[in-house]
Amino acid sequence: MQQISNHMPTAELQALDAAHHMHPFTQNDGLAKKGARIITRANGVTLTDSEGHEILDGMAGLWCVNIGYGRKEMATVAARQMNELPFYNTFFQTSHVPAIALAARIAELAPGDLNHVFFAGSGSEANDTNIRMVRHYWALKGQPERKVIISRKNAYHGSSMGSGSLGGMAGMHAQGGMPIPDIAHIDQPYWYMEGGEMTPEEFGLERARQLEAKILELGAERVAAFIGEPIQGAGGVIVPPATYWPEIQRICDKYNILLIADEVICGFGRTGNWFGSQTMGIKPHIMTIAKGLSSGYAPIGGSVVCDEIAHTIAQDEFNHGYTYSGHPVCAAVALENLRIIEEEGIIDHVRDVAHPYLAERWHALNDHPLVGDTALVGLMGSLALTPDKGKRARFASEAGTAGYITRERCFANNLVMRHVGDRMIISPPLVITPAQIDTLIERATKAFDEAYTQIKAEGLLKAA
Repeated sequence: MQQISNHMPTAELQALDAAHHMHPFTQNDGLAKKGARIITRANGVTLTDSEGHEILDGMAGLWCVNIGYGRKEMATVAARQMNELPFYNTFFQTSHVPAIALAARIAELAPGDLNHVFFAGSGSEANDTNIRMVRHYWALKGQPERKVIISRKNAYHGSSMGSGSLGGMAGMHAQGGMPIPDIAHIDQPYWYMEGGEMTPEEFGLERARQLEAKILELGAERVAAFIGEPIQGAGGVIVPPATYWPEIQRICDKYNILLIADEVICGFGRTGNWFGSQTMGIKPHIMTIAKGLSSGYAPIGGSVVCDEIAHTIAQDEFNHGYTYSGHPVCAAVALENLRIIEEEGIIDHVRDVAHPYLAERWHALNDHPLVGDTALVGLMGSLALTPDKGKRARFASEAGTAGYITRERCFANNLVMRHVGDRMIISPPLVITPAQIDTLIERATKAFDEAYTQIKAEGLLKAA
């Protein structure tokens, strides 16, 4: 049996990685000079690297390891399924037990009449599915001109050509010919940096009403759907004002626009409910799922679809799918993940224990001289770095300079915390305990102190 283990010195592993491994969202030449951090083991909320450092994972991998690392039940289920049926496809009028059982379980958990699941291998694939599904739906309804999907600037919906086009990140659109045709974007509901003199409530309505303006500009007869994350994740954990989503819902209902909630990050307990749509009061026609569906233990995603769309699509052959749609091992692992979340009361833990305690400690960081704003819903949080608290000011330096310095100090203090521009974000495993939250805050505070000292010493503590 071939096993891969950390049998080489870190420097040799880094050299081998640099020679052959192309990393996503990375300037690979720069990484090759610096050397990648090599993660060798993980348990609970803790990672261990090749040098033996124990690191608190404040990001749950990529927002996904909801039940924490090292759950042996997941390995047992995967091995059992591999021995029984390691693979079969769901094309050609064929199905298998894990896909059937998982689709039924998701339908039980999903709100409203979201009773159908089209499986994919990732959130990116699922959002590509959504583009084709909503356009085909309207064609079958006799309205083939309804092709335009409206999204938001700074949204993240994946990195394939379709899903990357749905997202609103300028850096992605600058490469490879995105966005594809018939994708439009409106401004994000980011009050702290974009709200000006408006109250959050006024700003939430103004940003939501951009959807109506865009629909009228394009022609309501051409608009197929609006897609949004309940809370923008990769864009910086942007929590919209309370007025935002009710107004978006009203506008979608008024113009008969399909509403797609991208639950890839928010789903499966992250916000203190099974789905972020429930937390934010959204009634979507389609939900995109991935990440927390399997807690990252196996790659799986999907589109959870309402009765009306599913029944309409069922009238025709839907010429779409993936080799690994509903992969039996991934589906079995996801089922076990959902069992653990439910039977161990992990969502109750988020809502009643972890969130209240983290909120107390997280919002106290507002007192730090580098921090201008904190936001937290469930166990996804963010804070804005600023050189001038009173003015909600941006740094005069290039966006992300202060954030990168702060992120590096977090890593140096054995804490994984990401930066999006000059906004710091966390999304720890849902099983994190109050004692581990204390560790997270202690390491973050030390990192912020060090970052503040460095930013000040380098003359970067200046407002734009």
